Amino acid sequence: MTLPVLEALRRHAGCVVLEDGTRGWHAEELLAEVEALATRLHEGRVRVLATLLDNGVPWIVAELAAAQAGCVHLPLPGFFTPAQLRHALQSAGADALLLAPAHAAAFASLPAADLGLAGTPLAWLRLPAAPVALPPGTTKLTFTSGTTGTPKGVCLGAAAQQAVADGLAQATAALAITRHLSALPYALLLENIAGVLAPLTQGATTIALPLAEIGLAGASSFDPARLHAVVERTRPHSLILLPQMLRAWVGWLRGNTRRAPESLRLVAVGGAAVGAPLIEAAQSLGIPACEGYGLSEAASVQTLNLPGAQRPGSAGRVLPHARLRIAADGEIEIAGSLFLGYLGESAPVPAWWGSGDLGHVDADGFVHVHGRKKQVLITAYGRNVSPEWVETTLRGDDAVAQAVVFGDGEPALSAVLWPTREALPDAALQAAVARANAQLPDYARVQRWCRGARPFDASGGMATPNGRPRRAAILSLHAAALGLAAPALETP
Repeated sequence: MTLPVLEALRRHAGCVVLEDGTRGWHAEELLAEVEALATRLHEGRVRVLATLLDNGVPWIVAELAAAQAGCVHLPLPGFFTPAQLRHALQSAGADALLLAPAHAAAFASLPAADLGLAGTPLAWLRLPAAPVALPPGTTKLTFTSGTTGTPKGVCLGAAAQQAVADGLAQATAALAITRHLSALPYALLLENIAGVLAPLTQGATTIALPLAEIGLAGASSFDPARLHAVVERTRPHSLILLPQMLRAWVGWLRGNTRRAPESLRLVAVGGAAVGAPLIEAAQSLGIPACEGYGLSEAASVQTLNLPGAQRPGSAGRVLPHARLRIAADGEIEIAGSLFLGYLGESAPVPAWWGSGDLGHVDADGFVHVHGRKKQVLITAYGRNVSPEWVETTLRGDDAVAQAVVFGDGEPALSAVLWPTREALPDAALQAAVARANAQLPDYARVQRWCRGARPFDASGGMATPNGRPRRAAILSLHAAALGLAAPALETP
């Protein structure tokens, strides 16, 4: 298979396209590694290559080699539970697994061979999997975390992924970004499209470091001091962050009377609602933070604010590869770079994909996302309220790190709050609620709240791996404190 990214690498021979913290990798060196692994995959008749790897050059080699060999790449996040890993491998029909030695113990019952890839020792396993029917043209399987414990497989083709990478490159051309630091796991679609495919296609340099060096551990533990030190040392022009990572970095800069390094030209933020106060706080500290919006079913990012063309509080304008419209009921619909279908489902993908998100486009073309369609609360007084709207307002306060709002069928809204610092007293959270309520209409104000029993993170079962709250689990844990009925929980 001839891939635009491989053709681009051949054109950029002699250029350093990757840095791994130890050395720079020229385009021709990367191509040699890709060709060697692609040959092994082809000769081994691998159909679906699963990888369980940290960020680094081997992950990128595996991504490109799988496409070159005509097999499907199944990137597995390191933070998936053993049950989620088994589900992903079995449902995808993965017949080969490439993983770091640290993960090999989980597969000790299977025979493994040693494989050196890009100078890194790895384990290579052949899995006893039966072929699984996939939509024609599938080159990547990405698993969305969803709201329950069972991830859902999204089948993507090469053309859709390349379209997003090209659209991002076109939209950001004026920023002259030639150095990108990967701060999110490559197993997350956003980073592997915007942080790997897009820079490599343009001949830019991707800085691929182990996640622990960046300060990210698991799905939710983040050390902003480590990120700041890496940004100062490597001088990237761009990086991508989740909202909680940005919030932590802003708090660290404020607490240490520091500013972000001047090399940064774009810090894209996505994965969940960000809100104007956090974006503006980041920008005041030298972080060129710009919120975007996307979904796995459209091969990642679809809209993005950009320096000089932004509206804090919005998700930005539609990128060149995408088309977006608002349905009669307010749902955002997407076209232009859609997926090929869900794993295990035969339903065809419509020309316009309903995102499940509610929103509107303002007169200047900026897209505003109001929240999930299925999560709209209807109060006992018949008022429709998007909980994400209220939650974003609460998180806009310096005292509130995380907030989840409830109130379907209730006369007033309730919230579970997690403070930005555990030492903050309840009085500080009460004052934050009062400040948020002053910005909201009466029907959307929080009348009752409690402090979270633990952080809303994936390790504790309170959030999905990309940070979205598991609302039923949070309500079940805090129902008594809020005076609400506990929900029935789905079994992962």
